Amino acid sequence: MFTGIIESVGTLSRIVEEGTNKHFLFESEISAELKVDQSVAHNGVCLTVTKIGDNQHWVTAIDETLQKSNLGTLQPGDVVNLERCMLANGRFDGHIVQGHVDQVGVCKSVQEVGGSWLFDFEYDSRFGNVTVEKGSITINGVSLTCFNSASGRFRTAIIPYTFEHTNFSRLVVGSLVNLEFDIVGKYVARLLHRV
Repeated sequence: MFTGIIESVGTLSRIVEEGTNKHFLFESEISAELKVDQSVAHNGVCLTVTKIGDNQHWVTAIDETLQKSNLGTLQPGDVVNLERCMLANGRFDGHIVQGHVDQVGVCKSVQEVGGSWLFDFEYDSRFGNVTVEKGSITINGVSLTCFNSASGRFRTAIIPYTFEHTNFSRLVVGSLVNLEFDIVGKYVARLLHRV
């Protein structure tokens, strides 16, 4: 379980393909502190650390993960948001994040407004995912509040700290992002669909 509060960013150093899997080598400030078999969210995708080295760590993504996230589009030099799983005695500074990406969204606009940034995103509403006004959304692993919520689209605001300490500073119109919709909202939507 995660909270959507990013600890660090990691730079992709290398990709090794093996069948339909991809092994990724990332370099980051927290890599040296990781352990093999530890869960770490990479752009919001929960992946298991398989090897560690000097300020580097390896993870593997299977085909299902590559198809449902933006990890399959990564190239060496790309930057991802990193978060280790939550400690049992930690604070929930964001919201409950599972690290299970629901689908990919597309950045439709980026506007700087008085030192902060507004991002508009669209997603395919046919998958049944929904946002609610002032509800939680996880974008590339970052816990955020959405507004201007409508079917298949929403807006979010990014403060300067988040912009500078995550990969939001690299997003442009057309960028693909990983979306994990609020777990409570997903259960309510599914229950209402059954009724």
